[in-house]
Amino acid sequence: MSKVPAPSQHAADSHDLIRVHGARENNLKDVSVELPKRRLTVFTGVSGSGKSSLVFDTIAAESQRLINETYSAFVQGFMPTLARPEVDVLDGLTTAISVDQQRMGADPRSTVGTATDANAMLRILFSRLGKPYVGPPGAFAFNVPSVSAAGAIKVGGAKKAQKVTFNKVGGMCPRCEGRGAVSDLDLTQLYDDTKSINDGAFTVPGYTGGGWNSRLYAESGFFDPDKPIRKFTKKELHDLLHHEPVRMKIAGINMTYEGLIPRIQKSMLAKDKEAMQPHIRAFVERAVTFTTCPDCDGTRLAEHARQARIKKLNIADACAMQISDLADWVRGLKEPSVAPLLTALQQTLDSFTEIGLGYLSLDRPAGTLSGGEAQRVKMIRHLGSSLTDVTYVFDEPTIGLHPHDIQRMNELLLRLRDKGNTVLVVEHKPEVIAIADHVVDLGPGAGTGGGTVCYEGTVEGLRDSGTITGRHLGDRASLKDTVRKATGTLEIRGARTHNLQDVDVDLPLGVLCVVTGVAGSGKSSLVHGSIPGDAGVVAVDQSPIRGSRRSNPATYTGLLDPIRSAFAKANGVKPALFSANSEGACPTCNGAGVVYTDLGMMAGVSSTCEDCEGKRFDASVLEYRFGGRDISEVLAMPVAEAEEFFAAGEARTPAAHRILTRLADVGLGYLTLGQPLTTLSGGERQRLKLATHMGDKGGVYVLDEPTAGLHLADVEQLLGLLDRLVDAGKSVIVVEHHQAVMAHADWIVDLGPGAGHDGGRIVFEGTPADLVAARTTLTGKHLATYIGK
Repeated sequence: MSKVPAPSQHAADSHDLIRVHGARENNLKDVSVELPKRRLTVFTGVSGSGKSSLVFDTIAAESQRLINETYSAFVQGFMPTLARPEVDVLDGLTTAISVDQQRMGADPRSTVGTATDANAMLRILFSRLGKPYVGPPGAFAFNVPSVSAAGAIKVGGAKKAQKVTFNKVGGMCPRCEGRGAVSDLDLTQLYDDTKSINDGAFTVPGYTGGGWNSRLYAESGFFDPDKPIRKFTKKELHDLLHHEPVRMKIAGINMTYEGLIPRIQKSMLAKDKEAMQPHIRAFVERAVTFTTCPDCDGTRLAEHARQARIKKLNIADACAMQISDLADWVRGLKEPSVAPLLTALQQTLDSFTEIGLGYLSLDRPAGTLSGGEAQRVKMIRHLGSSLTDVTYVFDEPTIGLHPHDIQRMNELLLRLRDKGNTVLVVEHKPEVIAIADHVVDLGPGAGTGGGTVCYEGTVEGLRDSGTITGRHLGDRASLKDTVRKATGTLEIRGARTHNLQDVDVDLPLGVLCVVTGVAGSGKSSLVHGSIPGDAGVVAVDQSPIRGSRRSNPATYTGLLDPIRSAFAKANGVKPALFSANSEGACPTCNGAGVVYTDLGMMAGVSSTCEDCEGKRFDASVLEYRFGGRDISEVLAMPVAEAEEFFAAGEARTPAAHRILTRLADVGLGYLTLGQPLTTLSGGERQRLKLATHMGDKGGVYVLDEPTAGLHLADVEQLLGLLDRLVDAGKSVIVVEHHQAVMAHADWIVDLGPGAGHDGGRIVFEGTPADLVAARTTLTGKHLATYIGK
């Protein structure tokens, strides 16, 4: 009996791999991997080992660049130009959708609703069904102002002008311009009203000590400069604070007199806060108070937009509702005329609940979302997508998630894969690594010590591979035998920020205190919104470090100042010579180290500067030495080497050594001092920020998820650092989900029991051992499982 020949595989079905050969982006050392398509691949390795360089800067970046090239040159001119990654071969790519950890823009008018298009659908709904009718969808948009104009225009070759009136109805509140809050100046911070102007009443920087600013007011003639301000008449106070600009002569010099408030608003408040000198920024933070807009009551909407209602709710009420409740409300609307709109809105709102963000409201400012929340909000538009054979790229999707929520995230990742998509995930959590079909472990170290593939294969194989990740995958922290005793308490009474429900709690001082609870239970609201700022608190939150390619660890931490001064003193020249952003810069590349050639819609080309050979400094500057090295050699040193260099001998510089010790303490000993900030990973930036704040004078450190972006091996080092801080007499309060940190705590405060209006209460406070023994909360159950109890 003859056998039927097996059908040969169709040529189109043979492309089952994404092949990467010779990747050299950032610290990658000729990396070659083959990733299976339509599978879940997890990339692991210590922070800074090259995971993001491989996944985001190589695979996703090239996919995006190739898609952009399909557009016309005209369209490409409006798109960001992407350089081709440093790689020999990239084969089998599919369309990549990147869902990264970048925080959403902190624009005051950007909300969860505007960022996800849910607001756009609600606006159409209210313009169609709202009673009374107030206008088209734009009439409900707090980003659109109402405009009216009248004038004469000539159309075409007409001899006579026509009178035209133009009206456009927008939903923006005219008082706060759609921001929901109005800024006000606290007059007590501007002057001491018990003193006269001649006695030095002004407390504004630059207006004290009898300079021109105070002379202008003293000699204006509008009021008596020897009279205490509290005795001014209404007119005199108005002239001091609000007088319109007027020209006058003071001491024979022509000057413009203007009220104190508009003058300060123009000279200080109109500037970017980040660019201000520290003493002026401190004044602005003290003097400017933001209060809820009295006209719109914080809803951002004009009065007419709040009048239209559907089933007794206006659009402001709908946006203020918890999304899970809003989804139920929309489900109850039965209106055939807008059925497709209701279906689309329903799906979007249900996606929020499904992804674990049902506790948010649509009017929540986008800038207040944590890194993990922002990433999940970005996922929403992809959940119901009908696209298949897409590559989804995630950057630590479990950041900010309680162990209880990680299971839900795993289900979402698997669902995306099962629809026929390739899912690439950069991740540290063992719970996510466990569900991978394929694992790529990068390392063995970080920075220059990483960038190679240590293991590629199954999760089982990773456990037996002997790599750092493999060894730590089964790690389980144990509870401490003894816990430290509190030396005092930080009292919080009646906390009601966001969803907190009148919380009273005593946070112990002098110990390691962990605040935990499911995502959205109110942890950050309690810690950042309720701890008094004057309690000597140093807060290290999750906001990202901004920095151009000219910024590096030395400039960000202030390390470059003592180094420049030491070089200048040793050589008898000025410190500005030793700055690549100032007088010492190479004139050819302006201190950038590379020369950029713009090629229009094609990606620009960067080449190492031929004059300075990438050293960034003018040749004459490199002749000056300190401790036997020039400034470019010092900036090329890793932190660990520089710490020894500045510790003793000819190059001894205590101020520089202190900062370097802090950088080494947070595990950044491998970073070079001059490495551009743009090349640092998320975990490295978080620790750089922590190192900078460790120098601040304060008794209480508040850390918001310091394990974000940290490998299991790095978490051990972080725990050692937290212990050293506490042993040095500091109080450390950590908002954290990582079970190893919880197990290591002296005291735990658990919020919950759920998220949003189901949370906001203290469900447990005590030692980790008591929490595990009680097992009454979700955290207790997960911690007990983690430590194997």
